[in-house]
Amino acid sequence: MAGPEREFRRVCVYCGSRFGIRPGFREAAAEVGRTLAEHGIGVVYGGAAVGLMGVVADAALAAGGEVIGVIDHSLLTKEIGHPSLTELRITESLSERKLVMADLSDGFIALPGGLGTLDELFEVLVSNQLHLHDKPIALLDVDHYWNLLLRFLDHAVAERLLSPVNRSLLLVSDDLSDLLGQMRAFELPASPKWLDR
Repeated sequence: MAGPEREFRRVCVYCGSRFGIRPGFREAAAEVGRTLAEHGIGVVYGGAAVGLMGVVADAALAAGGEVIGVIDHSLLTKEIGHPSLTELRITESLSERKLVMADLSDGFIALPGGLGTLDELFEVLVSNQLHLHDKPIALLDVDHYWNLLLRFLDHAVAERLLSPVNRSLLLVSDDLSDLLGQMRAFELPASPKWLDR
């Protein structure tokens, strides 16, 4: 029997500090920021004013939402800290940045991004796998951006290096409304006892 739907005070959005080549990336970033704000859900993100990160923040702010940016002090000039957020927290390291973002959030959505986005995504996934938290983690698969990553994860399952249960921790949809529904209904499965001896 399914439990009650989750309520989200804030959702962390991981995404690129670049725009990428597809217009759909910007459109999806704006939709995420706007939709979260319209649902009364605050946005936590990496604090930059540039790229898809800036699009998410600007859209949420324009819709009257709370936006908390978290940025490492060394990135303030490289990623360009956003000047108009509800709050901008500056951390001493990238590791601290990721911890603060995760602690502030009730769930996670990854949009298209590069190495930083992947680093953030997999860190929270591993914490989920180890039952260090039970927050839902989701990919918004904009223009099939994540297809190759999803195929790799399926390959890891086939090679018996990733359990099907842990593969299922990553929620996926190309539709934001569907993705938010999956996140609200998410229940952390029991940790698999699948260890080769």
